[in-house]
Amino acid sequence: MSTVELTKENFDDIVSGNDFVLIDFWAEWCGPCKQFGPVFERSSEKHDDLVFAKVDTEAQPELAQAFQIQSIPTVMIVRDNIAVFAQPGALPAEALEDVIGQARALDMEEVRASVTEAQQEEQAQAEQGQ
Repeated sequence: MSTVELTKENFDDIVSGNDFVLIDFWAEWCGPCKQFGPVFERSSEKHDDLVFAKVDTEAQPELAQAFQIQSIPTVMIVRDNIAVFAQPGALPAEALEDVIGQARALDMEEVRASVTEAQQEEQAQAEQGQ
């Protein structure tokens, strides 16, 4: 499967409409991004059940800001609309495959429960601060 270009117009549809999305935040001028691009593309060919997407941070600055991207390339994995992994830097092929395996192995019920718990704690702290 080839990678999908994410824009602010199609981002919600693609990320919400798929269970497992890998996102590469990159820019044309970025040397490490150019080195990582073929690694990301080869991985997309191995995992045709996953969506591999790219965000050009120069063309889509709103998306880069929304995800607080400070350094590129940054790889993010979103499962069931929850960002479960984000790391700046060009990953070697083996490391990318390892991260994909770990993300596949996650128990998303546990992840959702811990996200809900964190949100409730945050809300409780906010209420105490008022």
